[in-house]
Amino acid sequence: MTPPDFWIEGGPLARLLEPLGGLVALAGWLRRAATTPWRAPVPVFCVGNITVGGAGKTPVALWLGRFLAAEGRKPAYLSRGYGGSATGPLLVDPDSHDADLVGDEPLLLAAVAPTWVGADRVASAKAAVAAGADCLILDDGFQNPRLAKTVSLVVVDGAVGFGNGKVMPAGPCREPVRVGLARADAVVLIGTDAQNLAPRLAKRLPVFSARIAPRADAQKFAGREVVAFAGIGRPEKFFATLAALGAKVVRRIAFTDHHPYSQADIQPILDEAYRRRAIPVTTEKDAMRLPPDQRQQVDVLAVEIAWDDPEPPQRLLRAALGS
Repeated sequence: MTPPDFWIEGGPLARLLEPLGGLVALAGWLRRAATTPWRAPVPVFCVGNITVGGAGKTPVALWLGRFLAAEGRKPAYLSRGYGGSATGPLLVDPDSHDADLVGDEPLLLAAVAPTWVGADRVASAKAAVAAGADCLILDDGFQNPRLAKTVSLVVVDGAVGFGNGKVMPAGPCREPVRVGLARADAVVLIGTDAQNLAPRLAKRLPVFSARIAPRADAQKFAGREVVAFAGIGRPEKFFATLAALGAKVVRRIAFTDHHPYSQADIQPILDEAYRRRAIPVTTEKDAMRLPPDQRQQVDVLAVEIAWDDPEPPQRLLRAALGS
């Protein structure tokens, strides 16, 4: 879905829907109160957020897996596998599995560390530990109370923050902001802090500032005309990144988040790029959902997390590993 404007700006409709948001918040509180979390025998690092949509969780999760591996650990990712049909727990095999089965994000994560998909995070955790993992990364499971977390990182998009601060459907929040922050160990603030959140959040918990940066090979798009398309939480961020690289974005095509691409979706994009002598380009996550024969004809803009100061998040994680 495309987030409605009142999720950011507020207004009469947001106020009208606020009682429904209260019911959603109550349901979440009751679920947490009625659940006794299972505590894994290894550290569990959670990367999640309080709002729906693309805040930048996947680049943070990818960085976390690489960091833990560099520390000599054997991490494994746990993912629900959103958009895939697998019920799990299933160990992702990028050579034989596709996004229809396991979802797009697990295919990216599996390039860094073993990745297990399944609706039951505890079952996936037990399978990962039995397979040799000595630490777990819970991708987008911050609101899931069944698995105890050692460290929870809440990722926040600095451009929009928490929107109007209300719970769905009145706003973009999965739960009240203060409730979510009370369970977090740190906030990862991505991009420009347009909402001036850092000073307020820093009174409650550590704030680690970062940005989503293109990888070095992305310079190939500078000065080139591109036809850009994306089906992520905020496609405009992808388009802006291309423009900042110096690419000439002659067409911007936005699909819904996790859109299941068909050949009929992609062929007109390829045809237009050919007519304009432009490069068809999308995100890494979108590329995982493209039909195989068309995936080879589309360029990918690869990005990664870039910390303003990498030492504070590394210190927090090393302390958790030590404990």
